[in-house]
Amino acid sequence: MLDKAVQLMMVCKDVKASLRNQKGQGMVEYGLILALISVVVIGVLTTMGGNLQTMFTNAASNIK
Repeated sequence: MLDKAVQLMMVCKDVKASLRNQKGQGMVEYGLILALISVVVIGVLTTMGGNLQTMFTNAASNIK
């Protein structure tokens, strides 16, 4: 009976240690930041896409 209690305590200690492990937290944060930047860039290019195409077309025709 005492052996099972010790084993249960060890399992609880391991679970607590696993929950405190934050090694992957930084990578998740970088991933979220990258996703947010991607959404913003896609939104800007979608709204300004026609204007950018016109600017590049004018620039290309002036170079010729």
